[in-house]
Amino acid sequence: MTPSITRSTAMPEGTPHVPVAIVGAGACGLVSALSLRNAGIDCVVLERDAVPSGSTALSSGLIPACGTRMQRALGISDSVDLFSSDIAGKTHGTAAPHLVRAYTSAIGPAIDMLAERHGLDFHVQEGFLFPSHSVLRMHSVREKTGAALVAGLERAAQAASADIITQATVRTLWIDDAQRVVGLSFERPDGSLEHLGCDALVLACNGFGGNADMVREMLPEMREAPFAGHTGNDGSAIAWGRALGARLADLGGYQGHGSWATPHGALISWAMMMEGAIQINARGERFHRETDGYSEAAVKVLAQPGGVAWYVMDTPLVALGRSFPDFVAAEAAGAVKTCADAQALAAVLGDADPAVVAASCAGAPKRPLLAPFHVVKVTGALFHTQGGLDIDAHCRVLRDDGTPFPNLLAAGGAARGVSGNAVWGYMSGNGLLSAVGGGAIAAATVAGMLHR
Repeated sequence: MTPSITRSTAMPEGTPHVPVAIVGAGACGLVSALSLRNAGIDCVVLERDAVPSGSTALSSGLIPACGTRMQRALGISDSVDLFSSDIAGKTHGTAAPHLVRAYTSAIGPAIDMLAERHGLDFHVQEGFLFPSHSVLRMHSVREKTGAALVAGLERAAQAASADIITQATVRTLWIDDAQRVVGLSFERPDGSLEHLGCDALVLACNGFGGNADMVREMLPEMREAPFAGHTGNDGSAIAWGRALGARLADLGGYQGHGSWATPHGALISWAMMMEGAIQINARGERFHRETDGYSEAAVKVLAQPGGVAWYVMDTPLVALGRSFPDFVAAEAAGAVKTCADAQALAAVLGDADPAVVAASCAGAPKRPLLAPFHVVKVTGALFHTQGGLDIDAHCRVLRDDGTPFPNLLAAGGAARGVSGNAVWGYMSGNGLLSAVGGGAIAAATVAGMLHR
């Protein structure tokens, strides 16, 4: 079944009703649910998978936030102005200013709320700066994985008595004559449909990276790239938006990644790049400035011979990599090869000139890389999209004329983000910034609607 709209002033007789329905149980949906429960509002989260996961579970789980108590405890001086300036710089001013300000203002209080009220054990990542961030502001749970972040949010949501219905794929939105959402229909694994009425709806169902037709339409440069995101990113929010006459924005924005281990299908952290690792092509040549960012690196890697590159580290950088669970898993799977010298590394590349390889290693940006070399064959991948439904600073979905729908909200990957309209605008953590910050904002907006 494809996403659809049913025009009706009421749901079928006997349909259960809830004040707020939330589509998607990733970080965005779960943070919305927790924020609503904090306000004493009942909600139901509908999740298509057997357990909450989404793009969050596949990520590194790193959330950029400013002004948190964790930063203050480390003496880190950060602010909404500085964070907003970093985003504006990365996007060359193309990110929606109202969302940049809204998300950077909301994210710090959201992280503190999750820690202080719901027990998530956040820590600031120390030791290196992620691309384009001026200060240390990446927060993660102790395990440093997106899966652990989602699991922690799910536990908190259950403890807060937020209802989560899994194996429930939302197919249809019910809309009345005033364009107010009155409910939805969701499909069960056996193909049966169930209905749920609501006073407000939050779309937290992520983007369209798993929809090959939409990718070909809107991201043609990634049409042949592997998709490393969640298959539930099927573009449902965009399909509903088009059917409703909603405005769409920044559909060319997305998070790519230039270090997707191939053929292993594993993410290799960019942290080592920021500390001096390099990427070389089959000729042994460096072909871009690695510290610009991992998102735009995806396109640059795909443009190399065979659409691949090699991520080259030395022993101290591998030690840094081993502080990340994803790298440990990739190393255990055999993705990391060790080469005694430049000649051995050239042989791994194919028939590269050892002298060219040696020169590339010697010219690494922070210091010369020293043998033995550790190398991972990588390609560029599409992780998740950053464009979608246009929203205002309160996460209300906008019609084509710029006016908001009465009770339809969107955040996270379902809505436009703060990465502008191209791959190079993505700054590390923008996805979880919009998911966590947007989830909190959407809940606050709904609370205001229902308490009027």
